[in-house]
Amino acid sequence: MVKIYQKFPDVQVLTTKGPIDFYKDIFGKGRWLFLYAHPADFTPVCTTEFAAFAQAYDEFDKLGVQLMGLSVDSIYSHIAWLNDIEQRYGVTIKFPVIADPDKKLARLLDLVEESSGVTVRGVFIVDPQGTIRFMAQYPIEAGRKIEEMLRITKAIMVAYKAKVATPVNWEPGQDVVLGAPTTLDEATMRMKLPNAKAWYLVFKKYNELPADQRI
Repeated sequence: MVKIYQKFPDVQVLTTKGPIDFYKDIFGKGRWLFLYAHPADFTPVCTTEFAAFAQAYDEFDKLGVQLMGLSVDSIYSHIAWLNDIEQRYGVTIKFPVIADPDKKLARLLDLVEESSGVTVRGVFIVDPQGTIRFMAQYPIEAGRKIEEMLRITKAIMVAYKAKVATPVNWEPGQDVVLGAPTTLDEATMRMKLPNAKAWYLVFKKYNELPADQRI
């Protein structure tokens, strides 16, 4: 079973943008990966999600995040569906969509709903070293909220870059928190910091982070 903080599978996949090797073409170029799986092409919820992700594509791209879709449909089904979305709704899908009809990657990521044979609405955020930093599954019947997908991506990126954590309901620009101390001396020192609420809870102003650690 795939777990958070494990390495993402080292495989090559076929996409609507051609073959992609994750460790060469994405992580090897210092980019993050936001991979989301959908149950099937030509389905109602998935169509609304693809249109919304397409509208958010530029924001993901500016963050250095490669947005990518996945399902167990064929490459020809993907091509027909993406063309249909563009013709009917005027939305162009700029990001690659993985065709995984043999379910190889979907099974490596525990995404297959075996009774129906389709992929669940899985989400993976992977850092440039290929380490999974976030994973979640949504029910087939419920669409994801794109604003939350962007928020959690930004939160993870700040935590990764600045070696901090983000508190409840965090939004970009808000205070972050230091990780829990691991020694008595460190806990004692933390209480002397100006934004300490307790030895285990110390806030840090977002604008005090170095510019290269913000998003």
